[in-house]
Amino acid sequence: PWTHDAPLPGGDFPATGFDAQVARLKKTYPFLDQRLARRFTRLYGTRAEKLLGLAKSNADLGRNFGADLFEVEVRYLAENEWAVTSEDVLWRRTKRGLHFSREQTAALEEFMRGLSSRHVAAAE
Repeated sequence: PWTHDAPLPGGDFPATGFDAQVARLKKTYPFLDQRLARRFTRLYGTRAEKLLGLAKSNADLGRNFGADLFEVEVRYLAENEWAVTSEDVLWRRTKRGLHFSREQTAALEEFMRGLSSRHVAAAE
């Protein structure tokens, strides 16, 4: 089947090219610290640039919900990976739930409800 040789979304770089891909991301977004650039590359590969868009500073990443989970990533997950709840984001997509408090989870859930209600209103 065609999928045998097709890369996964964001995986269109050599298997041995992870560090080079991190370096490319850091060159395009020099404000990212190494840890965050590696995490974004690990989770999103070449799609990290779509996630980061026109960001020029950490402030452009939006709210930090905790454990370096920024609003721009949450919005990307909601818009591109069908994340609807905080559980989708924290456990199914990022595993950041390992580092979140109950209060942080509740704040993210409230934000996700707001995203969902705006999405429903726009569809009507």
